[in-house]
This record gives sequence, C-alpha cells and structure tokens, in this order.
Amino acid sequence: MTLAADPSQKTAQTPAPNPADDAPHLLVVDDDRRIRALLSRFLRAEGYRVSTAETAQDARAKLEGLNFDLLVLDVMMPGESGFDFARTLRASSTVPILMLTARDEKESRIMGLEIGADDYLAKPFEPRELSLRVANILKRARPPRAQPVESVRFGQFVFHVARGELRRGDEVIRLTDREREMLRILTASPGETVPRQALAGNGGAVSERTVDVQINRLRRKIERDPTNPLIVQTVRGVGYRLVPAT
Repeated sequence: MTLAADPSQKTAQTPAPNPADDAPHLLVVDDDRRIRALLSRFLRAEGYRVSTAETAQDARAKLEGLNFDLLVLDVMMPGESGFDFARTLRASSTVPILMLTARDEKESRIMGLEIGADDYLAKPFEPRELSLRVANILKRARPPRAQPVESVRFGQFVFHVARGELRRGDEVIRLTDREREMLRILTASPGETVPRQALAGNGGAVSERTVDVQINRLRRKIERDPTNPLIVQTVRGVGYRLVPAT
C-alpha cells in the first residue's frame, strides 16, 4: 500500500484535526496494526470519524454497540476472513462495505461483490483512490435530502413556512410570534403528533398549560368551530397534530 507516499502524510506525526461530531463514522477492520494506524490517520485527516478493529470478532463487538456509516474491511485476516465476516454481516445489516485485499484476481473481486460488498480495492492503492471510493459509497448510501417545504395547506388556509405568513385566499391572517413558531413546528411534521414540550418554545420554558392556551388562541383563527377542531387536533396526554389538506 502506498499510503505513506501521499503528500498529506508528510506531517504524519502531527495529530489530525478532530472530525465534526456528525461526520461519517468509519470502522477499519485489518489485522495489521501498522495498516490500521495509517488508514485511521489518513481518514481522520479527510474529516471522518474512525474506529478500528483487529479481527472480525472485534469488529462484530463494536458493531453491536455503535452505528457505523461504512466498513473498510480487509479480506486476508486470521481466523474469520473478511469474506466470511461480510457474508454473515449481510444477513442482518446493510452497512456499506469497502473490501481491501492484497489479491487482485478477478474471482476474488467477484466473490466480494456477490457477498454484498459495495466496492473492492486491491492493495497497494493510492490514498486518493481510497478517499474517492469511500466518498462515493457514502454518497450512494445517503438518503436523498428532502426538499424544504415552502407552504402547507390546511382548511381554507396556506401557511408559508419561510415567511411565517398565514393566508386565507388573499387575506393575511395576523399571527403572534408564538403562534407563528407553533405553526412552523406543527407544519414541519404534518399529520404527526407533536408533544407539548416541543411546542413550548426554546428550552421548554413555557408550561404545558400555557401551550394549551396558545393552541386555543390559534384555533380561534383557523378553525370553523374551535370547540370541535378539525385542523389542529388534540392527541390526549401527548400533544397536538396538524391535519393538512388532502
């Protein structure tokens, strides 16, 4: 492996900056301590969180306690091989797997892909290629980002989320800051129950009873019959849900 030859490794003794807390978490599984250290240092420098495991058994124990975004898995390990580990892992997990091996035979590559590996990289390899393959796998595995909702319709009303503006036809309905905030929270999950604590404002400093009072005031603006609400419905003992127009 030519990892040490990469220009980014010239300052290999300098600790890599700490990755962000929400950075993808990778598990490097390799029985060679030097390779684990090099891969870990390089991938951390690329901005990933990295954990390591020496054996399949060690990796399995870490997978039971943590969620990983990708496994970098060596094939040639003593005891349970990377192929065997990937095969059993695929029976219960869809975590992406990038397999590493010193063997470059076509049959080995095919076997890894048939088992369920997402990609295959033969040693020696350039660090940049590893980085690109990891990034591509994570990109494919990442669910598509939901487009932000611009507006939500309910009853005769349209709430424009970004502007915090409530309209009934051409009429703009006046809202207080708290009513606007509660509508934003309710329309973020239309049809789903929102706990009172989530509607209580920043830090939940507002009491649940105050939330009920504020909801009743909002209902008087948007419900035909506030005593029998059809738009902002009560979920007894939990909170409220907004019923959007169908």
